[in-house]
Amino acid sequence: MKQNINIIEPTLSGEAGHCQSFVASLCGSAGQKEVRFTLWGGRAASLPAMPGADISLKRHFFRKIRRFQEFFLLRRLLARGERIFISTAGRVDLVLLNLAAAGSIPPQRVFCFFHWMRPSPKKLAYFRKIAQRHPELVIMGPTASVVDVFRECGFRHCSVVPYPITPRDSRELPAQPFRHLLFAGAARADKGFHHVVDLLALLAERHQSVPVALQTSGDHYDRHDPDTGKALQKLSTIGYPELTLTPQTLSSEEYFAMFSGAICLQPYNPADFADRISGITLDGLSMGAPVVTLAGTWMARVVERFEAGVVVDSPAPEALLEASLRIRDDYPRYQSNARRAGLSLQQEHSAGHLLELISAG
Repeated sequence: MKQNINIIEPTLSGEAGHCQSFVASLCGSAGQKEVRFTLWGGRAASLPAMPGADISLKRHFFRKIRRFQEFFLLRRLLARGERIFISTAGRVDLVLLNLAAAGSIPPQRVFCFFHWMRPSPKKLAYFRKIAQRHPELVIMGPTASVVDVFRECGFRHCSVVPYPITPRDSRELPAQPFRHLLFAGAARADKGFHHVVDLLALLAERHQSVPVALQTSGDHYDRHDPDTGKALQKLSTIGYPELTLTPQTLSSEEYFAMFSGAICLQPYNPADFADRISGITLDGLSMGAPVVTLAGTWMARVVERFEAGVVVDSPAPEALLEASLRIRDDYPRYQSNARRAGLSLQQEHSAGHLLELISAG
């Protein structure tokens, strides 16, 4: 009899963001394992076709009442003794678990994956309280700095688990000439979208002819933060002729096609991404796209490890342009290094590592 794993992901809505690729990678890694998944997503949730995977997709959550729905769902699943995996966990999920549980959560029953953590005294005090009440709760994160927060608060079962990568085999990809600079994924301030707009303004001012492709879609709910909204207004006044804009969320294949012949612009904020993993970096390298990023980020360490791009100290447009042109002028070498990085990261970040943990016992 197959073991059922309930994946709870209220933000899964369409193909926006990386929560879809995260859960799809996990579900697709089952292979011959006797496991099936019940995926509880948003009302517009979708998944790519995954032949052989045993998945029941429940379009369950309404955005405005998703927290109330999550509480009642958790209470029902816990009462039944079912296995639960919260794939994008946060403090509120721990609050809901604590309220929904009739007593202490049993061993090997609930697994929480925290993608990143910004601790505060209030959060830490609450985590210590939950660690005492639910010592068998399993905490996971993609880096030691995330997991150590919970371990130091007293959680017994804490594991560093590689962030699942979307399976791609770069060995099958033909070499591609340089095609464009690329900002991929949702446009956000912490991802430095405004720095990329400043780069476009510089290109226009200097009358340079460097193709640029920008994806300007919003978050899971098609929203933009205030800083990004201002950057989009500025973008509308630049009039750079070599610019291709993609305001909509793309299908999986359309999204990956953007990386062909690309240089990924990732001037992400080091304060937010010092030890926070970017799925776009993993996807880009898997497609052989070198990266321009800022020093002090997780992406910078990956780039330097494989010489798969250029790390800059400043997000100033002049620095981003110089780094981009350096890669463009030596594109075959950087592309080869990016593919080598992608092959290595495909193994290191296989979703099989996560599945082993949540299906054990």
